[in-house]
Amino acid sequence: MVRAVRILEYGEPEGLRWMEVAAPEPAAGEVCIDVHAAGVNYPDLLVVRGKYQILPPLPFSPGKEIAGTISAIGAGVTGFAIGDRVLAEVENGGYAEQVVAPAGPCCALPDGMDFADAIGVGLTFQTAHFALFERGHLKPGETVLVTGATGGVGVASLQVAKAYGARVIAGIATPGKAEFARANGADAVVDLRAPDLVDTLRARIAEMTEGRGADVIVENVGGTVFDACLRSLAWSGRIVVVGFASGAASSIRSNYLLIKNTTATGLHWSDYRERAPELVRAVQQEIFARWREGAVRSTVTAAYPLEEAALALRKMANRDMLGKTVLLTERYRGRLRTTG
Repeated sequence: MVRAVRILEYGEPEGLRWMEVAAPEPAAGEVCIDVHAAGVNYPDLLVVRGKYQILPPLPFSPGKEIAGTISAIGAGVTGFAIGDRVLAEVENGGYAEQVVAPAGPCCALPDGMDFADAIGVGLTFQTAHFALFERGHLKPGETVLVTGATGGVGVASLQVAKAYGARVIAGIATPGKAEFARANGADAVVDLRAPDLVDTLRARIAEMTEGRGADVIVENVGGTVFDACLRSLAWSGRIVVVGFASGAASSIRSNYLLIKNTTATGLHWSDYRERAPELVRAVQQEIFARWREGAVRSTVTAAYPLEEAALALRKMANRDMLGKTVLLTERYRGRLRTTG
């Protein structure tokens, strides 16, 4: 038996339960991982509330990314050995002491990288990289606007865009978070709570870009923010919808796309995990290479014991977070006590 955080019925994070479950066994093409750290991501909150697009039968564990050591290997898996330190992405199940994951997108950790820091440059950096390059076709020297810029994907987008030679503007809703955005790569900051945002954001971005507008926008908020961003694009600009932190999706007026030859696209990252696991692994290896160079760094700002996942998700629901939050199992915490 192992312990896990479980969803017994959909609702608020406080309804999660910490309980014993059967230890998992890897099927063909899978590895079993002894979890040291798990990531807390906004989709986890949607899963807990039953509002995410992919939901398995109840009960189950939420959690989409883990870092730990391989403890068992399923049939047909090559390139890994028991004891390897890996980062893995799963659709659900990550909030547990032991997890099975597809071997395809698993990635070995660089020497010297901590398990928690691996989470800090994991799923959110994957999302940022795919949004900027696979969907946004970012080129060096272009201007990138990131909304929700101090959340997990937002901070990762700032760092990745800056690391690849872009000029980066952070869109934030809380003035007190401006310095955090600048510390993570933002060259400039704009207020997304300004009055008449649809008009004022366009004017502010034009002022910052000598009238050009933003070449790529990574949009995490939705609602009025999306509407304002669409009008803030440069000629032939691209806006990539990553999420709806405001809870509101938007309708697109096609004339806005036509007038400036702009593109609006979306990113559902887990599709790439399922359809192109080799690409996912290659992107993670590239992110790790940038980490070794010092061009990107872990965005972890808070850590909780795995059994306190409800508290971490409540803080996320209240938008009382900066960067990335991780959950730590007893394996990780025990090592900290041992090493002081």
